[in-house]
Amino acid sequence: MRVRDWQDILADVTDGSEDPDGWRAIAGQRRQGVGEDLFLGHPAIGVYQLKTYAKNPYEVKGVGAKVARRIDDELDPLLPGRDDGGRFAVRKPPEDEDQAETMAKRLTETLRVHSEAPTTPDDLFTDVMDAIESPAYGPMEFELSDRPDRLDTLSDTFEEAESLLSAELDDLIDEDGVDRGFH
Repeated sequence: MRVRDWQDILADVTDGSEDPDGWRAIAGQRRQGVGEDLFLGHPAIGVYQLKTYAKNPYEVKGVGAKVARRIDDELDPLLPGRDDGGRFAVRKPPEDEDQAETMAKRLTETLRVHSEAPTTPDDLFTDVMDAIESPAYGPMEFELSDRPDRLDTLSDTFEEAESLLSAELDDLIDEDGVDRGFH
């Protein structure tokens, strides 16, 4: 297992998905200390674990690693399914002005069509993600002020990664002095 910057993990996610709507995610507060835990999984790509914290309102830092090569029968129930309500998406910025204009036109048309026809929220979400060419999206379970039980189970499943990533994140937090109060 190789620990990497969390942005490198997200670059892997945005660069490598032939099935962008196959991703699933679960996130919440860390068990101890500042920051958040996140697991991203895709059946054809595997599972990533990330740990992040906000150094300030404009800068997020973190670490991550690939913890599984695929989602097997043991991991599948630990990641949210399509019916779990929440959604997430990762996006890449347009490469140039022409691509941005094309995306904007597709998005406008998608919203127009959905406003005129009966549709479901899930269909709207999927069509919007297609219009903006999101490379990764899907169901997500997220607790802003707590930890989902399945997040604890995933952390326990990947105990070695949990320990290593926590230590690496704690080092980043110590270097930045984020864990100290004002005097």
